[in-house]
Amino acid sequence: MYQIIWDEKAQEQLLKLDSTLSKRISKKVLELSENPFSKDVKKLKGIFGYRLRVGDYRVIFDVEKDVILILKIGHRKNIYN
Repeated sequence: MYQIIWDEKAQEQLLKLDSTLSKRISKKVLELSENPFSKDVKKLKGIFGYRLRVGDYRVIFDVEKDVILILKIGHRKNIYN
């Protein structure tokens, strides 16, 4: 099982979202602790890390040993800028 650590910026981004959406994202992130390489996860090209798809939103994270670091959360049209 992986430990999940939230970056301060990612926490702020999560709190700014609608409560139902933030709960959905939190649930998906918790599922990452069991398998960080599930079907909704893809390795990013050109930059380090992975992305988790949650509807129109993306969670950018990195995996190091047994730790998942949540880096950014945002809408798919803005997250990669």
